[in-house]
Amino acid sequence: MQSAKPRRVSRARRLGWWAADYVYAGLWQVRSFLSRADPREFANGTERPVLILPGVYEGWRFMLPLVRDLHSRGHPVHIVKELGRNRAPVLDGARLVDAYLAKTELTDVVLVAHSKGGLVGKQLMSFGASAPRVRSMVAIATPFVGSRYARFMLNPTLRAFAPGNATLAALGRSIEANGRIVSVFPLFDPHIPEGSELVGARNVRVHTAGHFRVLSDPHALAETRLAASGELRSVD
Repeated sequence: MQSAKPRRVSRARRLGWWAADYVYAGLWQVRSFLSRADPREFANGTERPVLILPGVYEGWRFMLPLVRDLHSRGHPVHIVKELGRNRAPVLDGARLVDAYLAKTELTDVVLVAHSKGGLVGKQLMSFGASAPRVRSMVAIATPFVGSRYARFMLNPTLRAFAPGNATLAALGRSIEANGRIVSVFPLFDPHIPEGSELVGARNVRVHTAGHFRVLSDPHALAETRLAASGELRSVD
């Protein structure tokens, strides 16, 4: 499904989407906190390796539905435990992933990222020593140009997403990796009013509304499966 301009919707409907998105996020934060899933459960498989990059304040278990689906299809799924809840600056997060890829000697890797994880992934693909080890990335609801809301945040971890941030600006100027990125984003993203379209990437808008709920969208899942299998075309 190719990107298309979303139709105008009422403020009431947007507020409803926003509320539903936070309910989804809250439920999965609780589930991920209570989960005892071990990264070693998912590290085996004979298909192309996948590496998970969660969003800010998200542990890798927040993306367990994607992890389990890909692993069930034979993909070894890798977790960089040192990322924790992805609170470190993008540059530091990318260095952690870079070191993990070098240590494990993985090749032909597909990155599967949510939100800030997509920035970490693009930083690695653009500037990391292990960039040649990465085949492609599916970035779901990633703020490639930042979010205007971030400038109002007191928390420096969130304020780093403000448009004009030096790291975001450098990533915006680096376009060589864009052709290997599938940017998947929702009909409405309450966190990223600027949207997640990325010049030169495969841009796919799905029908689900919500920064978090998009992770459970069937088309987002289908795009992830295609990328993991080696495809970069979109799903209709």
